[in-house]
Amino acid sequence: MSLTGISANRLELLQIAEAVAREKAIDKEIVIEAIEEAIQKGARARYGAEHDIRVHIDPKTGETTIKRVVTVVEDDAQFGGGVDEDGNELPFEEPPGIIRLSDAKRRDKDAQVGKVYEELLPPFEFGRVQTQMARQVVMGKVRDAERERQYEEYKDRVGEIVNGTVKRVEYGNVVVDLGRGEGIMRRDQSIPRENFNIGDRIRCYIYDVRRETKGPQILLSRAHGGFMAKLFAQEVPEVYDGVIEIRAVARDPGSRAKMAVVSNDSSIDPVGACVGMRGSRVQAVVAELQGEKIDIIQWSPDDATFIVNALAPAEVSKVVMDEEDERVEVVVPDEQLSLAIGRRGQNVRLASQLTGWQIDIMTESQESERRQREFTERTALFQEALDVDEVIAQLLVTEGFATVEDVAYVDASEIAAIEGFDEDTAEEIQTRAREYLDKEAAEYDSKRRELGVEDGLLEIEGVTLPMAVALGEGGIKSVEDLAGLVPDDLRGWFESKNGERVREPGILESFGLDAQDAELLIMRARIAMGWVEAPEEPEAAEEPTDEDFAEAEMAGEARDA
Repeated sequence: MSLTGISANRLELLQIAEAVAREKAIDKEIVIEAIEEAIQKGARARYGAEHDIRVHIDPKTGETTIKRVVTVVEDDAQFGGGVDEDGNELPFEEPPGIIRLSDAKRRDKDAQVGKVYEELLPPFEFGRVQTQMARQVVMGKVRDAERERQYEEYKDRVGEIVNGTVKRVEYGNVVVDLGRGEGIMRRDQSIPRENFNIGDRIRCYIYDVRRETKGPQILLSRAHGGFMAKLFAQEVPEVYDGVIEIRAVARDPGSRAKMAVVSNDSSIDPVGACVGMRGSRVQAVVAELQGEKIDIIQWSPDDATFIVNALAPAEVSKVVMDEEDERVEVVVPDEQLSLAIGRRGQNVRLASQLTGWQIDIMTESQESERRQREFTERTALFQEALDVDEVIAQLLVTEGFATVEDVAYVDASEIAAIEGFDEDTAEEIQTRAREYLDKEAAEYDSKRRELGVEDGLLEIEGVTLPMAVALGEGGIKSVEDLAGLVPDDLRGWFESKNGERVREPGILESFGLDAQDAELLIMRARIAMGWVEAPEEPEAAEEPTDEDFAEAEMAGEARDA
């Protein structure tokens, strides 16, 4: 782009603006504004930076107008000053193009604050330095406008598949020419062992568009789950039309993937539709993904069923779910263990990503061993605590009693109903259970005192003696200490260490508190400390009286009349 002077052919100036706008796909007005700014800077360099010079180019005729503007201000007006964000004082600077009222009155008796004087300036030729400066200004503004146009064009295309040409490859990162923009596919977003050369055609998924100082960053991916979902939308008309929904995708790029689908039409099999006749539809996607094996499974609103489906092709015998921690224990036949886990844990890892549940795999023999161990431990507990023989202890465990508290405080008739027991036996067993608990409580209380746990902590509703001992061992010895905690301190939490998810135990980990119980304990402590106010309990509604019914009946009769 050449700017030799504003006295040049007016039509030529407009032709330049139109050519640049067409080449960069931006508005012609933006280019004209950039030329105006460039001429303005050149004029200020020629006539002096203290002048307020304004330039206007008529977008129809190309006529350029340069004028100097002078504004009248108060004699004592100050500009600038104050402090910046770092607290540094800013200097007072007089802006260009102002004149004090007293000075203005010497030239014009009618001068007043706010009056503006305009003076046309003659055209001038740009020098070499001014031409270079003008070119930089125009190209800078045009580049900024081009970046903004790219961002506005692609920000709403996140989630789409685009076709492009490989422009260059830098350290495994692939820069892709998208025609009216440039995207980048970082190494971790590409399929392993997939190589591209300059000029190759490539299909990518736009997973993010960011506005950055160096220009919009259009981030592309071939490893994203959305890429596979969009490929199926292109190959399977039912997915494109919304009859079949892809609910979740989990991928190990280039190796294996799992995709959960559901049909909104009961007459259409979602899995069969995605596979296609003789696998034609799924094979088209597999070919694009460099042979990636795809398991298409039926999505289910029931989490247990969905998890069983996600672990296919392995068979599942039993599912035990812990909704609070979003963990699930899956029991599989012994011979299915390797299939359920998969090579290097791939199958269970993908199933976990697909369902959002942490999945623990256990064989039937391992579960049987654990049940037997628990049975033995509970039997030994009852033998010691209740001073009974092994047969009686085993009968209690078999009937579902897990703790001494269960035995001590259950209705005596439930124990008497056990085969071989009677009311006297039930009463004796419960007496022994309560004596054991009283002795245990005394021991806990003694240990609590040794740890220095204050009595006030036991006054918090929900805090038991065993909890008080556990809190003391964790360094929590007062109501104030408890009030300063967060629920994770009591329940435990997960942290990432060396790429692995590691469980950090909480102070009351062994008590199995859920998030709501832990939060309630801490809130009660904060209320006791006076840090927060106790929530007001809603007033109980008064029972309607006979008079109320009589009044309502009379009102109804009056309305009907």
